[in-house]
Amino acid sequence: MRVLTFSTLFPNHERPNFGVFVENRLRHLVATGGIESTVLAPVAYFPSRSERFGVWAQQARVARRETRHGLVVHHPRWLAIPKIGTSVSPLTLYWASLRALRKLVAGGLRFDLIDAHYLYPDGVAAVWLGRAFNCPVVITARGSDVTEFPDLAIPRRYIAGAIAGADALISVSGGLRDRLIELGAPPEKVTVLRNGIDTDLFHPVDRPAARAALGLTRPTLISVGGLIPRKRNHLTIDAMRLLDNVDLIIVGEGPQHGALQGQIDRLGLGDRVRLLGPRPHGELALYYGAADAMVLASSREGWANVLLEAMACGTPVVASRIPGNPEVVRAAEAGLIVDDNTAEGIAASVRALFANPPDRAATRAYAEKFGWAETSAGQLALFRRLLGHT
Repeated sequence: MRVLTFSTLFPNHERPNFGVFVENRLRHLVATGGIESTVLAPVAYFPSRSERFGVWAQQARVARRETRHGLVVHHPRWLAIPKIGTSVSPLTLYWASLRALRKLVAGGLRFDLIDAHYLYPDGVAAVWLGRAFNCPVVITARGSDVTEFPDLAIPRRYIAGAIAGADALISVSGGLRDRLIELGAPPEKVTVLRNGIDTDLFHPVDRPAARAALGLTRPTLISVGGLIPRKRNHLTIDAMRLLDNVDLIIVGEGPQHGALQGQIDRLGLGDRVRLLGPRPHGELALYYGAADAMVLASSREGWANVLLEAMACGTPVVASRIPGNPEVVRAAEAGLIVDDNTAEGIAASVRALFANPPDRAATRAYAEKFGWAETSAGQLALFRRLLGHT
């Protein structure tokens, strides 16, 4: 089967961690030998490559074509207007992608199916591309595309059209499946295929050596993810006021860096809480393995990969009670779900976990059940059914 993978959420040489969950799923699917894939991963147009423009300039520096893990990835430019462009994003993304695809097809590219990730604007544009090239479209819903964007009137109408126009929908959790159905998707159209975990990449490390390398001397919590409002890192930092003799390291980057550092300084936690910035995906096992527990305080998630990443390194988790997280944290060896999503609730759950910590080998064994094989098999079965293959 020849598949066109379509998503604006895909890593590139400038932002190797961006959308890595989409790339990881595709890599394991291609490894089955059941498909060939070409990736169309548009990046936002920006006129300057100057570093002073941050992420926008990074996108300007992205190559038009690159090869990642054996996958050919094309990066056409599309017009993404900051703040005011939400309502027109599907249109500008579609026009740019249509133009790029026509050139690729004229050059010999062939594909039987479009595998799109994220409902808005990617899924909307993908359905239109499917009509233009007369092929089926599968859209994977991953989080805020169904929990946030549908709250806006114009995106909600576009999303409804994408749900109706897609040949099949995938959700990465049961919670997102329920939300898709609320938005009008027929239940039989939605397949739940969770994200998996690469247990070779995420594995237990030499803890004493890892802790020494990071300068850790006390029990340590870790949070990994973007420094953005929905991750609610401020609650985890606030909880540190209530946890004596415990350190916190936060790995990630984002627009809230300054505000979070200000909070740390105001609370006098500079000796116990550190913002470490981004780290390459391949190095995260060192950080997870050195920590005693992972904390995820998010207000919304689809399927939080970081929870399984930590567990695969033997580190139990403390996670907010939101749709998706209880599907990941289902046993004592995995960690705890916070019943009260407040700083006090986080602190209480951390104390409870530290009072009765699971065996790290048991935590690792729990994570090993969440490999990619089942997800890849589910994708292949779905694609074959849509294409009439047996």
